[in-house]
Amino acid sequence: MPHSSPSQAADALRRLLFPWRNSLLAERGLSLHTADAYTRDMENFFLFRDELTQKGNVPAPPDEGQIFLYLSWLRARGNTAQTLARRLSALRAFFTFTAEEGVMAANPAVLPENPKMSVHLPEVLSQEEVEALLNTPDMTNKSGWRDRCMLELLYAAGLRVSELCALTVTDPDLQRGLVRVFGKGAKERLCPLHDLMQKMLSTYLRDWRPKFIPKTKALFLNRSGEGLTRQYVWKTVKKYALTAGITRAISPHTFRHSFATHLLEGGADLRTVQLLLGHADISATEIYTHVQTERLLGIHRQFHPRSRQ
Repeated sequence: MPHSSPSQAADALRRLLFPWRNSLLAERGLSLHTADAYTRDMENFFLFRDELTQKGNVPAPPDEGQIFLYLSWLRARGNTAQTLARRLSALRAFFTFTAEEGVMAANPAVLPENPKMSVHLPEVLSQEEVEALLNTPDMTNKSGWRDRCMLELLYAAGLRVSELCALTVTDPDLQRGLVRVFGKGAKERLCPLHDLMQKMLSTYLRDWRPKFIPKTKALFLNRSGEGLTRQYVWKTVKKYALTAGITRAISPHTFRHSFATHLLEGGADLRTVQLLLGHADISATEIYTHVQTERLLGIHRQFHPRSRQ
């Protein structure tokens, strides 16, 4: 963008936000939630740039120094390493797009390094807690049957809540004992279902789902016959957790964490767990080895006679 003022440069870049968002959805296969989050991150960057422009001279096309300044500004406002990494990822993706469109000569967000992440160990339920929670729904009515199947499936297949809500009646293959799941980036994977899960889903589909008077092909329905929202699933998990006497803060994702940790504790290898979870990078799966180690250390400290002294 040669010989353009900062305001003209900002306007030219802002006009690319909507086409860029569409490219994230269509070409990179990102979810609507992720594409919107990236777009908000870029809007935040432009607001920061507007403030700089009001205070004095700013390079018309954003440069590396401006990216470093923006990250420092975010850090000073208490943004976590995870948030900084996501916003830097958004900057890189957007400026790659602008370079491809010929609006900028190069990507100024390439050089800044990703902030070092602190290892945050996810909340994991014990097998006894999972059992207690799964046994909580009232199986004498359609809502209880739906909720029990929903909770069982979260734990049986290690699903994300968005994946659970997106399931349709054609996704479970009960003959083969599999469920087809579309994960992040619309990537498809097949998750095995244990025998009990197959029987429960078969009964739910045959006897209980029709009672909701379906208006959609969604596997799990609300009282109006429409698909469930992520918020509803979250509230349902919280409700049954409290009923089961689990007072820690858990969410639908806790089932996914528990699924992975329990598989590793049972002897599964990390690559298999990676495939089952649908992780593109095994580093995302390795967090569960930390969880497993921490739990073993806790048990050792609690029960070893020399640790108790």
